[in-house]
Amino acid sequence: MGMTMTQKILANAAGLEKVEAGQLIMAKLNLVLGNDITSPVAIHEMDKFTSKGVFDKDKIALVPDHFVPNKDIKSAEHCKCVREFAKKNDITNYFEVGEMGIEHALLPERGLTVPGDVIIGADSHTCTYGALGAFSTGVGSTDMAAGMATGEAWFKVPSAIKFNLTGKPAKWISGKDIILHIIGLIGVDGALYRSMEFTGDGIKYLTMDDRFTIANMAIEAGGKNGIFPVDDQTVAYLKEHTKREYKVFEADADAHYDEEYTIELDKLKPTVSFPHLPENTHTIDEIDEIKIDQVVIGSCTNGRLDDMRIAAGILKGKHIAKGMRCIVIPATQQIYLQCMEEGLLKIFIESGCVVSTPTCGPCLGGYMGILAEGELCVSTTNRNFVGRMGHIKSEIYLASPAVAAASAIKGYIASPEAI
Repeated sequence: MGMTMTQKILANAAGLEKVEAGQLIMAKLNLVLGNDITSPVAIHEMDKFTSKGVFDKDKIALVPDHFVPNKDIKSAEHCKCVREFAKKNDITNYFEVGEMGIEHALLPERGLTVPGDVIIGADSHTCTYGALGAFSTGVGSTDMAAGMATGEAWFKVPSAIKFNLTGKPAKWISGKDIILHIIGLIGVDGALYRSMEFTGDGIKYLTMDDRFTIANMAIEAGGKNGIFPVDDQTVAYLKEHTKREYKVFEADADAHYDEEYTIELDKLKPTVSFPHLPENTHTIDEIDEIKIDQVVIGSCTNGRLDDMRIAAGILKGKHIAKGMRCIVIPATQQIYLQCMEEGLLKIFIESGCVVSTPTCGPCLGGYMGILAEGELCVSTTNRNFVGRMGHIKSEIYLASPAVAAASAIKGYIASPEAI
């Protein structure tokens, strides 16, 4: 029996000819990632180690992005801890506020993630880099500490589910609609500790930003990782962003998959996830007029340039509903700058939105958009758990940038076709 794409990457990193699902391995790491919330815990754990320092200053990325610019004294202390650790260990890829971005948008942009890599990060959405044909997954801060010190991590080799994407998506169907549809289909634990491997002729119609979104939310179905094959679009993206060498792995024809699903992209409709789980999905034509108080367009899931362009295209020449709050957060400084050069920021501001520097703030209920009791928000973020963005009696509806922008204009959950 052959190996899946993920299994081949892990076998290579472990120095083995073959691995099987359920096997425990030690694998060499190409990158270890931490942010301003998780890194301090890992740093303090490293203080307990016999060996001091990091295994490779070029293979660690520290990105303060959750509570920055610092919202309070505690967050300032966390960032100070990370900053001092980075300076002490001469970390190459430490990103201060003026050059940073939301970690999972920033790292591919800076060319730090390539096909065949094994990447761990002390953040659950580290699975984003599977869009580039890498194995990437979230870990706890203790595993991050061990990874920074040794350059290795242990894994249980995951089994896999294949998602065969076919057909060409309609105009308003994005990666967010596709992954919400899949999570609604299999549930939030449908891929528990399994690799979600995406294939099929429909992939060629998906932009890299679509793929980053889909891989990013693999964890919302319980997946160990999400991963895409490397194609011409991937290669073009890599040529633009990095000079690193990389290795392409492909699943064997006889690889075993626990389950296989076919997703006909041409039949999908804009999809919204209702409170309080990502699996609680409804297509836009099934939704009654649900009035909302706030819209957030951004995050590691949907704060990329394509997302900004789509939202601006809908908002241009229009104004958000009276009493509405719409917060737009470009995911990196480079995306922010590009939005400025293309006139997108002008569109957002003239339409009544507020534009923020890159931050994860509202997604995790940190700051820059906290919800009060009884308030409803349409958000392009990735989680809508109870209290995720503020009060435990607030509600979050997950949607694409197109649906979010249309909803901001209408004042209720709306289809972009209605604008």
